[in-house]
Amino acid sequence: MAVVCSSTNNSPNLSRISLYSVPTKPSIRSLQPLPLPSSSCQHIGLSLLSEDTLTTAAAAEAFAFADAAAQAARDALILLHEESEFQSQSDMILESSDVGPMSVMRRRRKRRKRQKEELPNEDSDNNNMEMQFLFRKSSSARLTPKEEAEFTLYLKEGARLEAARTRALQVRESDFTTSKWAKSLGMKRSSLERTLCKARKSKEHIIISYRRLVVSIATGYQGKGLSLQDLIQEGSIGLLLGAEKFDPKKGYKLSTYAYWWIKQAIIRAIANKSRLIRLPGSMCDMVPKIAEANNELSRRLQRQPTYNEISDMIAIHVSSIRLVCTRNRPPISLDQTLTDTGCMTLQDIISGPEHLRPEIMVNKQVMKKEIHRFLTKLTEREEFIVRLYYGLNGETARSCEEIARLLSLSRERVRQIHSIALTKLRHFNKIDNILGVYMT
Repeated sequence: MAVVCSSTNNSPNLSRISLYSVPTKPSIRSLQPLPLPSSSCQHIGLSLLSEDTLTTAAAAEAFAFADAAAQAARDALILLHEESEFQSQSDMILESSDVGPMSVMRRRRKRRKRQKEELPNEDSDNNNMEMQFLFRKSSSARLTPKEEAEFTLYLKEGARLEAARTRALQVRESDFTTSKWAKSLGMKRSSLERTLCKARKSKEHIIISYRRLVVSIATGYQGKGLSLQDLIQEGSIGLLLGAEKFDPKKGYKLSTYAYWWIKQAIIRAIANKSRLIRLPGSMCDMVPKIAEANNELSRRLQRQPTYNEISDMIAIHVSSIRLVCTRNRPPISLDQTLTDTGCMTLQDIISGPEHLRPEIMVNKQVMKKEIHRFLTKLTEREEFIVRLYYGLNGETARSCEEIARLLSLSRERVRQIHSIALTKLRHFNKIDNILGVYMT
């Protein structure tokens, strides 16, 4: 908006002034001329001059204010731009130097995450903690060839003494003290105890020194029915068996020889102790083959394969596959509830054996009464022989020869009496049937 101020007076001292781009101020618009005094007319020119002078001064002041405001705005924009550039450059420098607050926070988060991952998980299995404990416990140095020979010699001597004690206990059922044990071996008691003590210490040294080997083998058989601790215990037993049979004169290490003993002990323990119902070794070997064939055929056929299809794939008879699949089923507890929220168990709905059913028990009681009623119609000797022959007194059934020795009779005579008694019982049964039909 342009404001133009001009003087209406022709005085040579005042020139025309034009101002552009100066905003209009309310003070300029509301500026009123000074009142003219009515008493002196000679001052009219001075009053007009003063009015033009004030208007020009106000316009100049407004222009100065506008110029200062524009300059301040330009300076503010330049300062803001420079500050943003400086902030971006400083952020880049901090990120590159990795010393800024954001990088510090990132490092702290990474450190906390790493510490959290290193902490053991309470819900997961404690195998990692157990393995760390076992490795830390077996951190002692391995045995030298001289120590291996010495410890295995003590083990063999201890095994020999234990075998002698076992043989002596089988012969003598009475108490077999340490003194008698030493006397039977031709040793002093102190020498016997010293040898046994050295054998026990040798076992401890061998188990601790080769614990890492046992753990490394046992970890490969996890998830097959036995826990890691059980596998390590079975492997330690195999280690001691191998150490007893180790011959240091052949030049190889104890770990090389005991490796296969450890593995054999673990495999046998899995086969014999991993299931509540033990399977023969041949069936245990077929289980993984059948499982692998079942998975392969399921992926290929998009359904569960039949026994015949599995038999054709692994070249095993169908009856063997059916038997293995039936025997390999996991047992189910009768105390297991049917649902998660209910309280009814399998024992409540599964029927028991036939002889425990109420109707079967009632029928047995009725049959016992009928048999007793029929036997009362026989002679005393006939009744006695029939009861012994069929075990009706709750005893084991006896043969004719045993009954003959008991009654001091011949076997043929006992057989004849037994035949006569059965003929009488059949006749009585026919009469009862006829009477029953007649009464109905």
